[in-house]
Amino acid sequence: MPNPNRGACGFQSSEFEQEYERPSKSELKRQMSELQKLGEELVAEARDRVKRVPMPEDVRDAILACQLITNHEGRRRQMQFVGKKMRTLDEEEVAVIQRTIDSWKGMSKADTAALHALERRRDKLLADDKALTVLLEENPELDVQHLRTLIRNARKEQAENKPPKAYREIYQILKDIDKKRKAAAKPAAADEDEDGEPIDDESDDE
Repeated sequence: MPNPNRGACGFQSSEFEQEYERPSKSELKRQMSELQKLGEELVAEARDRVKRVPMPEDVRDAILACQLITNHEGRRRQMQFVGKKMRTLDEEEVAVIQRTIDSWKGMSKADTAALHALERRRDKLLADDKALTVLLEENPELDVQHLRTLIRNARKEQAENKPPKAYREIYQILKDIDKKRKAAAKPAAADEDEDGEPIDDESDDE
């Protein structure tokens, strides 16, 4: 028997079905998978890059914390937490992050390789004391005491899950060294004089 109260207010419930329509389970699962993948891409990027991405602070903190975890199970759990945080973002926030990642992919392979090389060297400084000896041999002008302090503090930051202040400073030092090395290796243009003006090899005489 039809419910006598249905439509008593002058409308059928079906009129509002569209308004309350929810994504299907498969669609929700797809969206969750995409956000998880986006979070994984951010975790795989350089920390200095991640810090410049417009996003809520709690989401960024979860990503940066995950980057510091080396234990497999701990990292897996933190990655799940990153995915959970990513699902709190609205569509515009997700779009901004995606556009930022897409712009990174426009970098040359050489730039990307150089960036990752600096990241690896920094990690090696924290893992192996001999790496500091090699760095000082290559760059004797560096302040050894300052570097030792930074390395010690960076290790403490990782152990206590503190903000990576020293960790970032070590990267900046390595980046500056690399920049100076590239500048010194760049030969002067053969077709320019010392003032940077093109040299005209042809005589003005007719």
